[in-house]
Amino acid sequence: MPTSPPLPPRLQGLTPLAVQQVVATANALEAGRVDEAEAQVGAAIAAFPHQPEVLRLWAGIRSQRGDHEAAIRAIRQAVAQRAGDALYHNTLGTVLAEAGDYDGAIAALRRCCELQPGLALAWFNLGVLLTRCVRHDEAVVALRRAVELAPSHVQARALLADMLRVANQPAQAAAEYRRILAERPCTGIAWWGLADIRTTRFEADDIARMQSALRDARAGDDDVVATGFALARAFDERGDYAASLAALEQANAVARRRRRWDAAGFDAFMASIRDAHAAPAARVPGDRAFGHEAIFIVSLPRSGSTLIEQILASHSAIEGAGELADLPLLVAEESRRRQQAYPQWVGAMQADDWRRLGQRYLDRTAHWRRRRALFTDKLPNNWYYIDAIRRMLPGARIVAVRRDPLETCFSCYRQFLYNNEYTRTFGDLAAFWRAFDRAVCDGLARHPAHVHESVYEDLVARPEQHIHSLLDFLGLPFEQACLEFHRTERDVRSPSAMQVREPLRRDTARGARYGALLDPLRRELAVLSST
Repeated sequence: MPTSPPLPPRLQGLTPLAVQQVVATANALEAGRVDEAEAQVGAAIAAFPHQPEVLRLWAGIRSQRGDHEAAIRAIRQAVAQRAGDALYHNTLGTVLAEAGDYDGAIAALRRCCELQPGLALAWFNLGVLLTRCVRHDEAVVALRRAVELAPSHVQARALLADMLRVANQPAQAAAEYRRILAERPCTGIAWWGLADIRTTRFEADDIARMQSALRDARAGDDDVVATGFALARAFDERGDYAASLAALEQANAVARRRRRWDAAGFDAFMASIRDAHAAPAARVPGDRAFGHEAIFIVSLPRSGSTLIEQILASHSAIEGAGELADLPLLVAEESRRRQQAYPQWVGAMQADDWRRLGQRYLDRTAHWRRRRALFTDKLPNNWYYIDAIRRMLPGARIVAVRRDPLETCFSCYRQFLYNNEYTRTFGDLAAFWRAFDRAVCDGLARHPAHVHESVYEDLVARPEQHIHSLLDFLGLPFEQACLEFHRTERDVRSPSAMQVREPLRRDTARGARYGALLDPLRRELAVLSST
């Protein structure tokens, strides 16, 4: 009598129905359809809560939903059962990355590549993480390995094209995006890559091709979101602002289905930081100039922070390092060490503890001081940690960059930003702006000698005066190269990469162009400013 073939090791212990559910879940996740994946896996996780493959898929879903604690718990249980399975380490890496533990994620992905060197997916994920950590040389090696193993891996090819754009090779980058789209027209990341090259415009038939891509059955949610943002950019270029805003609303709605930002929870988090740092800090032993090498540039995205970094990186004493992940990684590392979330452990920190964290930061960022004495750390959300910076690195300087709130919020809304879920609605954007504004005002009041405010509109109106003031704050002499920042050759990985290679522009505001279409955002900002 014929017997059924044995189940693959990952599916052992499951019933035939559960196997079907798990396979369907995996396919949905791979296609980026998280809602469908969650619906498929529900019965399997209830019936087999400890089966490793069910746990692995459940971890991926919880991670996409922003439930990082549950995701990490599930995937670690799965890895413990299948420690020699490369795919499980790959999922561990992606889950840790979503939770902000980039060091742990890179270690997990390197282990995956050791276990299965031919797994293109792992090399791609490793390249993504290394890119986020501004380790571009290592990232390129990993991404090229992914493309060698899987020439049709369009995401890896698109990210390599991003590297060309970072290296100021926009024509070559655009050509690679176009080649990807010729093979797979619904590749959202390639459409957005083209949109983000500010020196080019979409061709006449691109709008129709993007609209067709949005209807393509092969397009996952990620493709739909990225293509929607690119389509909005194309409509904006043609002055069809209503169509542009409609495309943005649709793209942000799809992104918001997956994960929603918790405004009340974020406000509580920021309040807990203020409370934790209310008591005077213990003085860090040693020189008050400890950490003077670091210049933190904090801001909301799309506020002009890349421009400020380009200006500073044009000075002979300053290296522009970009958006370093080191500070939040150190905070997360201390949280794991103390088994408490930040800022709950702040009250238990002694002066030597802060010094230890400060030294750890300087050790991690030593690479950026090989050529010049000072360096910039431009990770936007480091404004969460202004007080922690002052305790860790008493000699560090913090430049808080701000721009008109309407322009800032709308620019965030229309930019395809990774893992910035507060950008999906006008109400959330206004709430996030309020939190930023309060944190910066508090920082300026408490640390006037170490926190400096740079207002984009002031820079545009009086560039030389503004740059003089900024360099005075840093204790540096004026250099003409800072005023001619667009001539400075360096890699810039941010949405403003192409803009900072041009002379200072005065035509970037969009509020007036959209007129009454932005009244809902104006009302949200007005409500917050009056409370």
